[in-house]
Amino acid sequence: MYKHEQRHASDPAITKGRVTRRHLAANSAARDTEENGDRGQLASYVIDVPLSVLDLSPVAAGTTAGQALRQTAELARRAEELGYRRFWVAEHHNMPAIASSAPAVLIAHLAAATSRIRVGSGGVMLPNHAPLVVAEQFGTLEALHPGRIDLGIGRAPGTDQFTALALRRTMAGLSAEAFPQELADLIGLFSGEDPAARITAMPGRGDMPAIWLLGSSGFSAQLAGLLGLPFSFAHHFSAANTVPALALYRENFRPSRWLQRPHAMVAVSAICADTDERAQWLSGPAALSFLQLRAGAPQALATPAEAAAYPYTPLERQIVGERFAGQAIGSPETVGRQLTSLLGRTGADELMLTALVYDIEDRIRSFELIAEKVATGLQATGPGE
Repeated sequence: MYKHEQRHASDPAITKGRVTRRHLAANSAARDTEENGDRGQLASYVIDVPLSVLDLSPVAAGTTAGQALRQTAELARRAEELGYRRFWVAEHHNMPAIASSAPAVLIAHLAAATSRIRVGSGGVMLPNHAPLVVAEQFGTLEALHPGRIDLGIGRAPGTDQFTALALRRTMAGLSAEAFPQELADLIGLFSGEDPAARITAMPGRGDMPAIWLLGSSGFSAQLAGLLGLPFSFAHHFSAANTVPALALYRENFRPSRWLQRPHAMVAVSAICADTDERAQWLSGPAALSFLQLRAGAPQALATPAEAAAYPYTPLERQIVGERFAGQAIGSPETVGRQLTSLLGRTGADELMLTALVYDIEDRIRSFELIAEKVATGLQATGPGE
């Protein structure tokens, strides 16, 4: 178990959206050598470049949310056997194709269903929740599963504006301008170092999970750098911003009590099959789901056959092509080249793979192929190398 020490930030600079380097620090991914010191018990595939899994608990057409959640647990167990480092679930709301609306509850189930893999959120959308609630939920998880819990934090709503208003309950909350202060409050609740604090998170105080900032733009990248936090970028839906955001993160990085150098993870769509054609076929439902969401009409995840039969307009094909450019979809050889290229462009320390695939067997097989035939050929590179 790790004794997490944090300094609670109360400087007015935070409430105005500016953060100086002395204000906040959080747990570092640099601890991973210690956290995973028992690496010998894991499969040896995912070593040189740590690979992790981001799962959305996809609800396939004709199935239920319960089936989707049980399949996520099945995938988590297999990911642990294959040696993946982390297994994260994402907070989304009002989306018929995604069942991971309550990450803390799902993480508790996944942590109990596994024994070694780190389990966490990718992420919890902090403005949707009171910091005290998040501190108590994740403090409970850390207390039950010490050294295995990651708290990835984002500031987007994870849904449409109407649903965001239902979650945040005020129009002012939609702007997320209070995010830096909410983050400061959250870390202060975990650390318990403010002698004037009148509220104690229990569990929470002294049970701090590893905290990551997540983002798809420059704001969170800069904030993570200034705070000395590890940063995870959502390349899978904001590929054009990946390299600029990581540059901002590294340029603004200030060493913290837990992280002495920048540590970046890139989340990427990765669908692997025996052939390129099969992988493209399996990726069809994800493409159609994106178009449906973009049109404001999300639906349960279609079958590959239904996606292939959809009458795409030229504009829709262009939109889908841009969306999946820079992702990793194909045979092991193709995915290996694509992930190697991504590492070269980004200098990422870790990769997190997500696969929105209709059938659970195909989803599991994709991660098996990457672990067994791709991971051993990946090598970490520094930024710009």
